[in-house]
Amino acid sequence: MTPQSWDLTGKVAIVTGAARGIGRSTAELLQARGAYVVASDLSETVHAFDGDGYATLAGDVADEDVARRTVALAIKRFGRLDILVSNAGRTLNKPLLETSVEDWDAILATNARGAFVHAREAVRVMAAGGGGVIVAVASVVAQVAMKDLCAYAASKGAITQLIKVIAAEYGDQGVRANLVAPGVVETDILQSTGVEDSRGVLASYGAAHPLGRVAQPIEIAEVIAFLASPASSFLTGSLVMADGGYTAI
Repeated sequence: MTPQSWDLTGKVAIVTGAARGIGRSTAELLQARGAYVVASDLSETVHAFDGDGYATLAGDVADEDVARRTVALAIKRFGRLDILVSNAGRTLNKPLLETSVEDWDAILATNARGAFVHAREAVRVMAAGGGGVIVAVASVVAQVAMKDLCAYAASKGAITQLIKVIAAEYGDQGVRANLVAPGVVETDILQSTGVEDSRGVLASYGAAHPLGRVAQPIEIAEVIAFLASPASSFLTGSLVMADGGYTAI
């Protein structure tokens, strides 16, 4: 049984990057706990979410007009906005000297600018409406270094500081803002880089984590749902490491 303090009945949440992986698991979990969910993604497959508890939008998360339309959809369809889960992201595995300016700009646009424009539009509504919660998906590479991830790591570091500043600026207006930093999660994210067996490649990193395995998307979604709920009411500006112990060693 879900603790009462984790109950999200009647809350309205936006989940970006909701078509698959962590985003999909999060959208489904928040809806199962009573929230109405606006699911957005670059892929049209996001429209597979169906039912009275969902609204969907396909568009580029880095586009500020998409951010405005996503927030407007939440208000139009469900009458309010309580939660933003800023999850949409891309990765890039290249050494520094092989990373082009175009590579850098593309990763920072999706990961950092996407989080910025959505947070800005969400906070605008939340602060005016008495408060809300933002949960962003960072990464262990916001805290520690890994080779071949300079653009991705920079984008996750940017998100981390963005969320901490929001927590500092808007806490007195009822807005909480936190992050979850996953270790390796078994998803399809590497497909965008040309890797055919994304899940298999990611699963092979299990031994690098003290728990001896990588995470499943639902395990990260559970942390996000906690941070979005009243159970975490005194947490803001926090980076929660959901990394299987990776950063403990």
